Amino acid sequence: MSLTPHNGAMPGDFAKTVLMPGDPLRAKFIAETYLENPKLVTSIRNVYGYTGTYEGKRVSVMASGMGIPSIGIYCYELFNFYGVESIIRVGSAGAYHPDLKLFDIIIGQGACTDSNFAAQYNLPGTFAPIADFGLLRKAVDACEKAGARYMVGNLMSSDVFYNDDPEAWKKWRQMGVLGAEMEAAALYMTAARAGKKALAIDTISDILGTKEEATPEQRQTAFDQMIRVALAVAEE
Repeated sequence: MSLTPHNGAMPGDFAKTVLMPGDPLRAKFIAETYLENPKLVTSIRNVYGYTGTYEGKRVSVMASGMGIPSIGIYCYELFNFYGVESIIRVGSAGAYHPDLKLFDIIIGQGACTDSNFAAQYNLPGTFAPIADFGLLRKAVDACEKAGARYMVGNLMSSDVFYNDDPEAWKKWRQMGVLGAEMEAAALYMTAARAGKKALAIDTISDILGTKEEATPEQRQTAFDQMIRVALAVAEE
């Protein structure tokens, strides 16, 4: 019997580090392309999770679905029921910063949000969701070694994709936020509460100021560099 209603894996099925893309099919692609001997350990709701090895390291990959509520469920269960120590989000982001180009990488030092996710903790103030510094430093080193274009800074994790105010993103840009996505803040908060490690690494898939965007085919190949960086960061 599985440990949770959302995950069919058994105790010990997941490695200590899990890479977490949003798309279940991208999880499948990562497992089959980069891992040796990948084993499907869960497929409930077609949210695929695999465990295999990469350069001798045992690594897992599992989809998070889209948005803060979805990743909030899956990362909570991995941290609290399956003994996972580190989750590295590998996703896409829309660029706010004018120096970012398509397929550049953002390493999320922190994650701003318009979500009410933190209210559950009943904190006597606000909370600043941040990445684990050790994972972040390894990601920077991996980007430098690979010659990847990257920036380190704040992400904006939004609950809203189709914003009724199409200019709202510019206010975040004024505060130095690098780009928008929909999951990192919940991942960072859940990791903090569980005493675990988390990092979000996102490839730029579109530019908000110019409306440039990558095709689905381009995304599949351009994300290779980000995935290799995440795999280099993965800890046993």
